[in-house]
Amino acid sequence: MEMEKVLEKKSIELYSGKYYVTCAFGGVLACGLTHTFVTPLDLVKCRRQVDANIYKGNFDGWKKIYRAEGFRGLYTGWAPTLIGYSFQGAAKYGLYEVFKKKYTDLAGEENAHKYRTTLYLAASASAEFFADIALCPWEALKVRMQTSTVPFANSATEGFQKILRSEGANGFYKGLTPLWARQIPYTMMKFASFERTVEYIYKSLGKPKEQYNKLEQLGVSFLGGYIAGVFCAIVSHPADTLVSKLNNVKKADGESTLALSIRLTKELGFTGIWRGLGTRVIMIGTLTALQWLIYDYVKVYAGLPTTGSSGDKKK
Repeated sequence: MEMEKVLEKKSIELYSGKYYVTCAFGGVLACGLTHTFVTPLDLVKCRRQVDANIYKGNFDGWKKIYRAEGFRGLYTGWAPTLIGYSFQGAAKYGLYEVFKKKYTDLAGEENAHKYRTTLYLAASASAEFFADIALCPWEALKVRMQTSTVPFANSATEGFQKILRSEGANGFYKGLTPLWARQIPYTMMKFASFERTVEYIYKSLGKPKEQYNKLEQLGVSFLGGYIAGVFCAIVSHPADTLVSKLNNVKKADGESTLALSIRLTKELGFTGIWRGLGTRVIMIGTLTALQWLIYDYVKVYAGLPTTGSSGDKKK
C-alpha cells in the first residue's frame, strides 16, 4: 500500500535536535487540535462545575447554549484553548522525550529498563511542570470566557487585555498551583499508563512490536491512549473542578490562592469536587486516544518509531 510505504520511511536520527523538534510539533497538533475539537464538552463541563444546576446534562447544556448563542456559542473559548494547549503540547511531548532520554542516561540502560515505570513518571512530571507555565495564562482566559454569567469577552485578544488591565500578571497565574495539581498527576498517569498499556497489549498479542506494520502499531497507540485516558480523568478530576472555580471567583481582600483553594474545596464538598466526572471520562478518554494517535502518526510520518515497546530489554 502507498500509505504503508510513506509510513515506513526513515529520515530522522533518534534523540537528535530534529527528533525533539518533531516530537514538539507532534505535541502541538496532538494537544491543540484535540482540545479545541472537544470545546463543546469542556464548555458544559466547566459551567456545571461552577454551577451544578445550570444544565441537567450535556445534551441539555448544548441545546440551551445553541438556542441562546447559536453554533458559535458551543465553541466559546476555542481560541485560548487552541493557543494554550498548542504551547502545552509542544512542551509536554517534546520535553518528555528530552527528560526520558536524560534520566535513562543517568540511570543506565539496565536500571532504566528495570525501573522504567518510575522513569516514565519522573520524565512526564518534569515535562508537565514547564508545560503548565506555558498553558496557565490561556487556561485562565478560557475558563473565564466559558464560565462567566455574562459574556466575558468577544475575542481572546479582548479577554487577555481585560484580565491584564484588571488583575495584572497574577490574574493569569493565580491558578498555576491548582493547575500543577491537576496536570502533573494527569500527565504522569497519561504517559506511564500509556507506555505500560502498550507494552501489555503487545505481550497479549504475542508478537514483538517490530513485527507489526506501522498502521497496526498506530491502532495500538489509539487503544492504549483511550485506556490511559480513563485513568487520567479520575486522577486529575478534583483539581480540574477546583481550577474551574478558582478562575471564576475573586479572592477576598488579603486572601491567598491557597486560602481561596481551601475555602472553595470546603464549599464544594466531596460530591461537588467530583461533579462532571462522567463527562470528563468520555472527554479525556477520547482526547487522550486521539492525542496519542496524532502524536505517533507525526513520528511515523517523519520516519520515527511509535511510542512504547513490547517491554523486552534491548540486547
